[in-house]
Amino acid sequence: MPNPIQLAHSPDADDIFMYYAIKFGWVDTRGLTLENIGLDIETLNVEAIKGTYDVSAISFGMYPLIKEEYALLRTAVSFGEGYGPKLIKRKGERLKRRFKVALSGKYTTNAMLFRIYYPDARPVYMDFLEIEQAVIDGTVDAGVLIHESILDFDESLEVEKEIWDIWVELAGEGLPLPLGGMAIRRSLPLNRAIDIENILIDGVKVANDRKEELCTKLENENLVRISDAMLKKYLDMYASDESVELSPLQIKALDKLYEIGFEHGLWECPIKTEDYLIPRRYSDLRSN
Repeated sequence: MPNPIQLAHSPDADDIFMYYAIKFGWVDTRGLTLENIGLDIETLNVEAIKGTYDVSAISFGMYPLIKEEYALLRTAVSFGEGYGPKLIKRKGERLKRRFKVALSGKYTTNAMLFRIYYPDARPVYMDFLEIEQAVIDGTVDAGVLIHESILDFDESLEVEKEIWDIWVELAGEGLPLPLGGMAIRRSLPLNRAIDIENILIDGVKVANDRKEELCTKLENENLVRISDAMLKKYLDMYASDESVELSPLQIKALDKLYEIGFEHGLWECPIKTEDYLIPRRYSDLRSN
């Protein structure tokens, strides 16, 4: 039997939702053993740069940094459609040009777009769960909220800028905001990589088909940080049919993201997403 496949994901609700359908045994894993590892997204980004895990959730904005070691998967993707991370500040305060801002990680997509739009701001990086309180306390002037924290934050705070609006200004109208997806180590045998991608696709489909049942189970086992109506609202935003498999429009959005990064000197050459997906035409190949 092959060694267990390390499947690293973040502990936010949409990742938990998509992967636990597999962990609960609701999906045929094709004889493979998947080992779930839950870490915050910035830790996963850093570990992906090190090449630590076989399969890992990543921020789309850092993928060009690991493109030689990891291929992109087509599934378990998160995009914003008119929403996304939020830059928040204390109500009534005006941000100066060089304001101090808390970001959830150097390699996150929201940090990439933020730094392009606010080149004079002074970022500090911290766990996303600490950002709201840091703004309230005045440790920072502002902060970018991500994950479930965008749905409910302290009434003393207000939104200064939506990352969605920054995306539209940079990319133009009509494209969803790329946030996060999955990458798989290129050193894995190709037929195994294809199996893993298909397992994850099935996992997202099953999770969506059995959403109510899965939400109840996740809440009862204290596997998510939010519950009830807020959990369902969040999952409708980031874990839906749009998460099952990259669409042509989503691929176009990723290409635009990578074009923007190249134009701002974040990597040496532009990349096209299609060139970095697992080549399905080889699905009948056998590994050595």
